[in-house]
Amino acid sequence: MKLVCLDAATLGNYDFSVFEKFGEIKLYGTTKNKEQTIERLKDADIVMTNKVVIDKEIIDASFNLKLILETATGLNNIDVDYAREKNIVVKNVAGYSTMSVVQHTFALIFAFLNHIPYYDQWVKNEKWCKSPIFTDFSRILTSIEGKKHGIIGLGSIGKEVAKISKAFGAKIYYSTSGANANSEFERLELDELLKNCDIISIHAPLNDQTMNLLNLEKLELLKDDAILINVGRGGIINELDLAKVMDQKNIKVGLDVLEKEPMLENHPLLKIKNKDNLIITPHVAWASKEAINILMNKVYENLNEWIKNGK
Repeated sequence: MKLVCLDAATLGNYDFSVFEKFGEIKLYGTTKNKEQTIERLKDADIVMTNKVVIDKEIIDASFNLKLILETATGLNNIDVDYAREKNIVVKNVAGYSTMSVVQHTFALIFAFLNHIPYYDQWVKNEKWCKSPIFTDFSRILTSIEGKKHGIIGLGSIGKEVAKISKAFGAKIYYSTSGANANSEFERLELDELLKNCDIISIHAPLNDQTMNLLNLEKLELLKDDAILINVGRGGIINELDLAKVMDQKNIKVGLDVLEKEPMLENHPLLKIKNKDNLIITPHVAWASKEAINILMNKVYENLNEWIKNGK
């Protein structure tokens, strides 16, 4: 049995040797186009993919393919209905990175509240060496205690963020267009949440309701010194509008996701005036070592279960 992983680079330094018990395994760091995908899957029984598209044309060209292992939760890169028509099993993994994303959410929040990037550079520039006192007040730290934290999307990640933020002493509000109502926290309409909250963090999926959810009109509702975090999906915030508002207002923004990834050259957010107000990380919130191990253990279980069930 031949197993092909089309984008192993998206899984960091994970050791795939545990899969060798199932047969031959072929790893490709990246797969750049449809022609490469077809060539690499021409005699594969099983494919692992994170972002590489498996569509009708590729399925029709993959004569031996029996199982598609999605190394993520979302299946938008796979034509699931057509795969099932062709008796190809599709399996994904859910819930593997919840705490990793929660941790990254607070890393971004505290980077702003505690001015971590600024003071790290301040010390390394030897300004502390020249200080007449033991401390410094060129930037003022602020506490999360007493802040209003608005959460957009109250699924499993949003609930964990709410619970932890509340433990720090924040007042929690939420806005959701889905079915995730919660009696523990106060629900606000989106406009009210944006106007009143000191911290807003996004933990929603990207769909027809959330695409461009925060456009120019909505972003202008944010008050000065508000912190906006997006660890949900790129496309929820209109990035061109965000760049405009960041040049107009003193808002702090932490992003781990963008509409187009990798980031486009000459992106408008790279040209904002006050770069200290922006932190961007390259879609890494999900990817702690522990989260990747949980993910791949579940991929292994999916494959093992399929084999046990008679393929």
